[in-house]
Amino acid sequence: MSLNPALKQANTLFCAADIVLDDAYQGINAKSWKSLFAQARRANLEGFIFDLFAGKPVNQSENRPALHAALRNLDKKPVLLDGKDVMPAVSEVWRRIEGLCNKWVGITDVIHIGIGGSDFGPRLAIEALAHIPDIETRGMRMHFLANIDTAELARILQRALPHSTRVIIVSKSFTTLETTKNAKAVVRWLKDSGRTESQIHNALFAVTANVPAAKEFGVKEDNIFPFWDWVGGRYSVWSAVGLPIALQYGFETFKEFLAGAQAIDQHYQTAPLEENLPVIMALTLLYQQQKHHIKSFAVIPYADALDWFPKWLQQLDMESNGKSVDRDGKPVKFSCPVVFGSSGNNAQHSYFQLLHQGTEVIPIDFIAIREPMSHLPEAKEHHRILLSNCLAQAQALANGKQTDNPNNTYPGKRPSNLLILPKLNAFYLGALLSLYENRTTTLGALWNINSFDQPGVELGKVLAKPIEAALRNKDHVQADDNIDAITAARINLFNS
Repeated sequence: MSLNPALKQANTLFCAADIVLDDAYQGINAKSWKSLFAQARRANLEGFIFDLFAGKPVNQSENRPALHAALRNLDKKPVLLDGKDVMPAVSEVWRRIEGLCNKWVGITDVIHIGIGGSDFGPRLAIEALAHIPDIETRGMRMHFLANIDTAELARILQRALPHSTRVIIVSKSFTTLETTKNAKAVVRWLKDSGRTESQIHNALFAVTANVPAAKEFGVKEDNIFPFWDWVGGRYSVWSAVGLPIALQYGFETFKEFLAGAQAIDQHYQTAPLEENLPVIMALTLLYQQQKHHIKSFAVIPYADALDWFPKWLQQLDMESNGKSVDRDGKPVKFSCPVVFGSSGNNAQHSYFQLLHQGTEVIPIDFIAIREPMSHLPEAKEHHRILLSNCLAQAQALANGKQTDNPNNTYPGKRPSNLLILPKLNAFYLGALLSLYENRTTTLGALWNINSFDQPGVELGKVLAKPIEAALRNKDHVQADDNIDAITAARINLFNS
């Protein structure tokens, strides 16, 4: 894609994998950019990028690499871990995924059971690609079961046909409470529907790093797809966790998804910092933190197909970088802001009042797609209105409006980026997700935060066990080391 030379010279327009980034409304001048890139080099960002792709233990607390980029390394260039190339194992999973796609005939329903990183990525991809006009599907209904709330389970079981249903259980450890409980409930449903033990075993599939646990659960070894400890859950959609994408839309579509992600990885590794999209996006947020001490960040895709994208990004950003200490255990000045967002036009009628006139400056990433997402007669006209709203909101936020009436005054100087995708297909969806993954890890490097562990999610899980036991036994509870006085009173309220 050729860029307008004047815009490129003005240092506001950048391009990778045909995705355009326009940061003109960030309000960052040349002097500030020079300082930001110097700061990135002082943080040894270039060294971090090299170590990330070289399989060095960038996950310092767990002494592991973060090799999710190997999962989309379609060139099969060797990726060494402890001197051994991981690509033959990755390629074998690709072969097995393709083989499964060719085998599944007559399946009406697939129930994908997983939570967090085992759910958000494939769910986003299935939802986004479903909006592509004329995309080929295999005629299956794809159901995502994550919540322990049985309302989601009941809704799925009302629709699925047990005799032509397959079940994919996704858990790296195969001990995740919500996933194992939901899997047992689905197995009970299959039994109650008259399926034999043999039929149930044939219907169950697993994606896990704990093969023995999956086999003990009743999954045949041939139906288990490996998952490695060098892949973090929120970075895992590129692995067999993304199996629903291939099953629903075909293996070639899944490969296009991986190819888009790989294109951004290659750009991230080779582009100088001054032209590197993930780096520039990370530095714009860092700049707004340093200038405005921002606490929140919004991502607004002007595409209904990407309505799940902000939810996916919430986990990616806040689970990766929502920390108060750095890699050395020292307090950090900045870390991940609160992430929120939803599809564009709907958002305008919701929280844009706060974005325009609230007391807090909230940076925004606007995401727009050049082509309409349908072939309806109204598609071009509606898409023109959609894009005009996207551009108008960015302009209004940046420039504001001064009036004699304070109630009608817009302060302006609200920063934003604009990302433009040529179209939404599997390639550009993969590129978009990879762009934000690399932006997230860049921010972690700039803040000196480990973006690949998540110790903060554990305490609540531990405390839930004695609380669940107290709720189950219906006993009157007294405060102790595990349950404080307020929680004890609340348990007793539920038990009364």
